Amino acid sequence: MKTMIKLITLGATVAMLALPAAASTRLVGLEGQDQCTQENKDAYYAAFRESRTADQPKAYDNAKKYLACPPGEVTEASQKIIDYLKRWVGLYEEGSQKNKLPALLYNDKNYKEAYTLGATLLQKEPENLNYLVHLGANGYLVTNLKDPAISATALNSAKKALMLLESGKSLDDWTPLSGKDAALGYLNYTVAVFTIDGDPTSALKNLIKSAQFETPLKKSPQTYAYIGGAYENGPYAKQSEDYNKLYKDKDETPESKLALANINQVVDRMIDAYGRAVALATDSQLASQKAVWNERLTEWYKYRHNKTTDGMNQFLAEVLSKPLPPEPTPLTSLPTPTPAATPIGTSGTASTTSTATTAAPTGTANGTTKPAPTKPATAGGPNKPRN
Repeated sequence: MKTMIKLITLGATVAMLALPAAASTRLVGLEGQDQCTQENKDAYYAAFRESRTADQPKAYDNAKKYLACPPGEVTEASQKIIDYLKRWVGLYEEGSQKNKLPALLYNDKNYKEAYTLGATLLQKEPENLNYLVHLGANGYLVTNLKDPAISATALNSAKKALMLLESGKSLDDWTPLSGKDAALGYLNYTVAVFTIDGDPTSALKNLIKSAQFETPLKKSPQTYAYIGGAYENGPYAKQSEDYNKLYKDKDETPESKLALANINQVVDRMIDAYGRAVALATDSQLASQKAVWNERLTEWYKYRHNKTTDGMNQFLAEVLSKPLPPEPTPLTSLPTPTPAATPIGTSGTASTTSTATTAAPTGTANGTTKPAPTKPATAGGPNKPRN
């Protein structure tokens, strides 16, 4: 809208181009006539000048009519009018596009058109924080479009917006988002959902950040299912693989115990995350996803509790009353008591020690038995950004 307002001041640059006294601003009786006579062109221009501040759509219409006419004999004065109208029309169309973007995103939910327009706007202003914030905050909603160009615009917008916000940049008006915190929550979530497949460890950091802010994401079961899956496919898978390479089928040592203790810290975070997903999945439409999350919770809970689910119901009743735990700090010395279970071995069963009483979940990937992380179901995600 600021661009639109700036158009008002351009009138002064052509004040000397007054119309002849006989020109009329009433555009009537033109049907069936040559609408590009000099008299009609003068009338279009007069109507434009009258409405360019109070009724810009009308001014735009008359400017376009004037410019659609052949220039005829061009004088210095008429060329100035043509140049001015072209500039005014260009600025008006640019301003209209800028105002159209939030309407497409938040009102029409026409994401395909919105991100196509957004990409065009960003070509002209690649660091426009307003575009970046709103395209990035809504970005997680376009994953189902399976459009590489749109996905790239969404992810890149979210990443760049986060970078600019973290460097101290800000917006004067966050509408329709409730403020900077809401923007940060959605931007981190968008980055996470686009990167969780390829880099679950990095996506985990974005997911934990997104859950800190007061947005619908904080109360969405999908957020915590993603966190559980990111832990499982990221830190757990890596640490378990390392454990098997170094300690599988070998005598227990202080080093193996310490490695196992670090793995079990990650498993405890997975249990917490899947527990939150299950506790929050109260909508009947999430029944199928909830069953998957509950299966993961049960499997890992048994792994950490001697193959039983004793206490799991109490855990579920209390999990939402506790803060979401941060990523675990790597242990450098053994906790007390020492862990009782070892991560899954490459044979598909848990390797054991003299104190082990439980087995880790099993699974296969690409024909090789590995820890059994699963990508969380993506249907039924959180609501779009809202006031």
